[in-house]
Amino acid sequence: SQLKTFLRDFRTGDTHVIDPALMDILTRIQRISGSNGVYEVISGYRSPKTNAYLRRKSPGVARDSLHMQGMAIDVRLTDIRTRELRDIARQLRFGGVGYYAKSDFVHLDTGQIRFW
Repeated sequence: SQLKTFLRDFRTGDTHVIDPALMDILTRIQRISGSNGVYEVISGYRSPKTNAYLRRKSPGVARDSLHMQGMAIDVRLTDIRTRELRDIARQLRFGGVGYYAKSDFVHLDTGQIRFW
């Protein structure tokens, strides 16, 4: 599908089925925020090879990252602050929401509800 190609691991070119609930979450956030902006994708699917590489570079990367299962996406929305994106996502209580202020993005996943 086009979605798995768009969210492929850009380092390896590998693709994976993407949980459609992620797109529902992105749509709901945009609707609630009133945003007319565009999502900038920092990371979608990650192959195990890429995840291992990123773990070596940064201790914050999870060993069993949901990115490797097509259940996570790291994004920002061009016309709202990432803090606002985070706050809306937390209110939705759909899964994991991680806020990375220094890197200016929000991690969203369809796993268990948790915040960091």
